[in-house]
Amino acid sequence: MKKQSASSRSAVQGRAKDASTSAEGRRRNAIPAEKVDELFDSGSDEIDKHLDWENAQRPGREVQRVNVDFPVDLLRAIDREAKRIGVTRQAFIKLRLADTLASSR
Repeated sequence: MKKQSASSRSAVQGRAKDASTSAEGRRRNAIPAEKVDELFDSGSDEIDKHLDWENAQRPGREVQRVNVDFPVDLLRAIDREAKRIGVTRQAFIKLRLADTLASSR
């Protein structure tokens, strides 16, 4: 095992301390779900100090990356239409797939 220098050890310890401090901070601001519901329903800005928006996730909306090969002509058409409506290629493809699936139900 490679021996770490003192500065490397202190950097690792500093990161560990930062992580534990932020975890403690989150626990300190923890409130029951009912209170979160009340704050949300009232439109209060107080809710922000109890939520970690950067790590928030929507249940059931996990992402899985896929690769799809498109003919160049189709990609050009997708890019034109995406530009016309002001979205990215990826957003356009997601929108069209979602629309198609919704209309086929």
